[in-house]
Amino acid sequence: MAKTNQAAKSVIKAFWELDSNISVQEFIKEAESADIRCFVISDRVVASMKRQGIDGEFRSSLYRGEKSEKIKLTLREQGPAIQPAKAMGLRIAGKAMGLRIAGVDMVYSSRGPVVIEVNSSPGLEEIEKVTEIDVTSKIIYFLTK
Repeated sequence: MAKTNQAAKSVIKAFWELDSNISVQEFIKEAESADIRCFVISDRVVASMKRQGIDGEFRSSLYRGEKSEKIKLTLREQGPAIQPAKAMGLRIAGKAMGLRIAGVDMVYSSRGPVVIEVNSSPGLEEIEKVTEIDVTSKIIYFLTK
């Protein structure tokens, strides 16, 4: 994590000089080491959970000892999760197909929910365990209806 804009520029320049691919993300202090994982199928959020990072860590990660809890998003909060999934994906015969199944990670900011990542192949184990929602069955139903 770069503490200043100048530090961020230096780090980015160093990686570019190494010809390395990197991902740069805005630090949102008010998120307080928490994020929201939403599981989106078609145009619906079917499961969501809050992941809280451990003290002293600015990222939330299952592998770093985070705590997770089931949450229910408002309709206003679901929109920012659904729209990026629709925007991502393929064009087939000139038609935009979007991601029909996606994991969308967001954080709360002073500007409202901010999407930080869209996963085209999200894991199921953690969200099913935390939310007690059978997401696998919902995917199968969606794919076979």
